[in-house]
Amino acid sequence: MVVGGFSIVVIALIVLVILVLFAGIKTVPQGYRYTVQRFGRYTRTLEPGLNLIVPFIETVGARMNVMEQVLSVPTQEVITKDNASISADAVAFFQVLNAAQAAYQITNLENAILNLTKTNIRSVMGSMDLDELLSNRDMINERLLRVVDEAAEPWGIKMTRVEIKDIQPPKDLVDAMARQMKAEREKRAQVLEAEGLRNAQILRAEGAKQAAVLQAEGQREAAFRNAEARERLAEAEAKATRVVSEAIAEGNVQAINYFIAQKYTEALTAIGSAGNSKVVLMPVEASSIIGSLGGIGAIAREVFGDNGDGNGAPQPSRPRSGTVRTTPSVNPLPSRES
Repeated sequence: MVVGGFSIVVIALIVLVILVLFAGIKTVPQGYRYTVQRFGRYTRTLEPGLNLIVPFIETVGARMNVMEQVLSVPTQEVITKDNASISADAVAFFQVLNAAQAAYQITNLENAILNLTKTNIRSVMGSMDLDELLSNRDMINERLLRVVDEAAEPWGIKMTRVEIKDIQPPKDLVDAMARQMKAEREKRAQVLEAEGLRNAQILRAEGAKQAAVLQAEGQREAAFRNAEARERLAEAEAKATRVVSEAIAEGNVQAINYFIAQKYTEALTAIGSAGNSKVVLMPVEASSIIGSLGGIGAIAREVFGDNGDGNGAPQPSRPRSGTVRTTPSVNPLPSRES
């Protein structure tokens, strides 16, 4: 019986040691931190892996998840700075950096973060106009993150991101914004159309101006060319007159006949080509014109020679049979149109 009682004591001691070992060995998984309390007071934090504590004296207090976590912020009503009522929801990401502070500085950490985020959403978005809310969502997220992170820092957590998921204005406000956008686009289209018409008129005016300038330059050039042509014609006329005058001075009567016949022919050509004359009756004999042409032939024979001997000796002109050389009448009868 003594041996049997000793064996029981030994077995009990072995079991007690095993229980003590199991009570003192703690395995912490990756991504978690365990706080250790000695008689209810925090002493240290257990890192991931195998850890030893004093059994029955030290106990595990809080098992904190130090991985990044996400909280969904429910939809809530927000009154903007310009008294517009909107609905907004968000999502918040946080990570525990100090397990002891997160365990002992705040009760119900996730609920605290959720209410803190909701409060700051109403505060930040309520200080902005509706147009700013709809167009500056990145600025809203940045302000929310900064404010919530500063408020949650004593809790040993880090707010990594706060994002506004959706902003829903009232339906009547959305309709009003749609009408405003349509009116703005129509206004922009009218402005662009007016600018296009103005530019087109300016371009047309510039084109007309350039055309007028070019036309004026062309007229000036044409006038210059006409004046030059008239000048050359006058020079040729003066030269011809000088030559005839010299021939008259030398006593050449045929030069006089040539000059008078030329002017007479030009006058007849001008009268015959007049646009307002259909029939011209003049007391002009055919022999007068032939006589004038005879004077021209005589001058040509004097210049080039009649017999081809090349000496240029003048030959007396012989009137052809049937022709009478006459000079033009000095005072012809006036013409009559019919």
